[in-house]
Amino acid sequence: MNAKKMLLLLVALLAAGLFFYLDLGRFLTLGALKANRQALVDYYAAHRVATVAGFMALYILQTALSLPGAAVLSLAAGAIFGSVMGTLYAVIAATIGAILAFLVTRYLLRDAILARFGPKLEGLNRELEERGFNYLLFLRLVPLFPFFLINLAAGLTRLPLRSFALGTVIGIIPGGFVFVNAGASLATIASLRDVASPRVLGSFALLGLFALVPVVYQKLKRRGGALS
Repeated sequence: MNAKKMLLLLVALLAAGLFFYLDLGRFLTLGALKANRQALVDYYAAHRVATVAGFMALYILQTALSLPGAAVLSLAAGAIFGSVMGTLYAVIAATIGAILAFLVTRYLLRDAILARFGPKLEGLNRELEERGFNYLLFLRLVPLFPFFLINLAAGLTRLPLRSFALGTVIGIIPGGFVFVNAGASLATIASLRDVASPRVLGSFALLGLFALVPVVYQKLKRRGGALS
């Protein structure tokens, strides 16, 4: 690893370390958001551009460094900006942050990990190269897979950046809207479980299965051709 890569990695590790050392996560809780909502709304009314820029920068940093607090930030987007614009800001910021995490993994950590686990990733690499968009879309739509783990895992494969970015921005819109829209009615939320209800999770899972339909069809088509 060259000096520039080492410096970037150290900066990322330092930022993540400071987050936990200073216990900044206490500000990214539902209780803290409810307590400070009016102040945030008032600040947004007086400084619209600065609020949007600050919110998106914070969301990008949180996602790029795989820090906790994404759900609360999505709720904050709805509480401050409303359902539509909040979803727009949150989805754009989360996508940019995911791309940064993807690139950091690919260009700073990929060589070291592939040197040890390369043969085990060949099958996954091949599937992602051939049908990467559909697989990624499935992973994004089904909330059983942690968002940050998908970013890191995808960076270890040969999945094209364009497919990763497109699959991410499309796949996170439904879940993003659910949380942002809930944030617009923040007073009715007692816990994050009130947002991610079994019915909502089931709907996402169904969407994810639809994303896999082309993949299953291609496999069945190949199998049928091999038998004929």
